[in-house]
Amino acid sequence: MDRQDVLDRLSAVTDPDLDDDIVSLGLINEVALTEDRVEISLALGAPYSPHETQIAGDVRSALADTGLEISLSASVDTGVDPDAQALESVTNVIAVASGKGGVGKSTVAVNLAAGLSDMGARVGLFDADIYGPNVPRMIAADERPQATADETIIPPERFGIQLMSMDFLVGEDDPVIWRGPMVHKILTQLWDDVEWGSLDYMVIDLPPGTGDTQLTLLQSVGLAGAVIVTTPQEVAVDDARKGLRMFGEHETPVLGIVENMSTFTCPDCGSTHSIFGSGGGKSFADEVEMPFLGSLPLDPRVRSGGDDGSPIVLEADSTTASAFRSVTEAVANNVGIVRRNEHRDHTSTDQ
Repeated sequence: MDRQDVLDRLSAVTDPDLDDDIVSLGLINEVALTEDRVEISLALGAPYSPHETQIAGDVRSALADTGLEISLSASVDTGVDPDAQALESVTNVIAVASGKGGVGKSTVAVNLAAGLSDMGARVGLFDADIYGPNVPRMIAADERPQATADETIIPPERFGIQLMSMDFLVGEDDPVIWRGPMVHKILTQLWDDVEWGSLDYMVIDLPPGTGDTQLTLLQSVGLAGAVIVTTPQEVAVDDARKGLRMFGEHETPVLGIVENMSTFTCPDCGSTHSIFGSGGGKSFADEVEMPFLGSLPLDPRVRSGGDDGSPIVLEADSTTASAFRSVTEAVANNVGIVRRNEHRDHTSTDQ
């Protein structure tokens, strides 16, 4: 068996999102053969995403009867110099945003980070909501960051998540009154001075709106994409539309729309109620031709889990937890689509 034989077999492996085989799509970086071993580098950029895991499994299956030991690795070429970006040790940075407060953005960010970690990924969570940082409470992170002899910061860890929050920088109950230049300085310092380590995903919980923090992020960090959170009601959707335009103006991929607090199921009678309206998030996603990542129910256990520091996505047997896990998988899959498309586009221009 030679390299072309391997490629012929791999041409039967189809990308579940890009509707072509992985050889034609240019998703094979390298094939190296020895007498009893084949090493294949795949252009996959979303670790532990279900669809990229499926691709890797299909590659193994395509070569299973060759008798060769199969070794797979993954890397994508996005055309961006990692040294020119903040958070260069992070493979994928995901911003969670909303146009207005009160839609459960932080809840989505926390459960997305916890869900990715539970899938096996190395995850960081950056609570950049400078005016209302509450992520430490939502994951019961009582430990404070530690400083090294070199004056860098070691973030605390909870549920396998490396955490940094603006809450660590201010006193309890102290209001944050910072102007734009100070916001930029603090955020840049946190990105540069925190020892995040090598991470598959960094989830950034942005403050609501389209202010200084968002602009600093977009100008400093190479985002894999943004998740926009809304509730079904028109007021929330109108503000989510502003957030979508902000990312569009900075050519940032939008991974999709999440509709939070979509329905409430009465625990006593079992009837379902659309307290904040129905279908607004899905209609918005269809209107702007963006992926709809899923609906999350209005469940009192989400609130209690946030207050107690127990992300509901980690519950084993729960319809609500299943909904959060479904959104997490959809986000990871869409990161993979973005990264594979970037790789394909960049490598095609080099040829």
